[in-house]
Amino acid sequence: MNTKNLVVLALLAGIGVVLHTVMPAFLTIKPDMMLAMMFLGIILIPEIKSVMLLAIVTGVLSGITTSFPGGTIPNIIDKPVTALIFFGLFLALKKYRNSIISVGVLTGVGTLVSGTVFLGSAYFLVGLPGPFAAIFAAGVLPAVVLNTVVMVILYPVAQSIVKRTNLSSASVIQK
Repeated sequence: MNTKNLVVLALLAGIGVVLHTVMPAFLTIKPDMMLAMMFLGIILIPEIKSVMLLAIVTGVLSGITTSFPGGTIPNIIDKPVTALIFFGLFLALKKYRNSIISVGVLTGVGTLVSGTVFLGSAYFLVGLPGPFAAIFAAGVLPAVVLNTVVMVILYPVAQSIVKRTNLSSASVIQK
């Protein structure tokens, strides 16, 4: 893992924290915009060390900035699980991974996984402040739409930047 990759991951985590902090909560759950930045980091630097580092940092940062009652530990559980599933799906789609459609679909699926893991772990650890289905509909489904739209906008921009800067580990995007 080189310094350039660490800087990219840190920038994405920082942008994610700002987005997560300013996002308003709906029924005590914020649509997790930090996920889009985590997913973009996984796509840009598809190495297991980077994925796990980014997942842990993202989990801690989103846990610190959460408005969900008792949501710190569920965030720390959710992000590594989601990152590994997203990374696995990303690697499995080797032939299609550079397509904006597949990146958008992966982001939507990853956000659904994250919301399910988060709410499931929150349910078992601290309880939910309302019915699972209502919180899922009010928090997770808007996050799926928002994250997918954000990724569809940001991915081509990231591709362009990576091509110009020769980010070493981002060989996936440089094709």
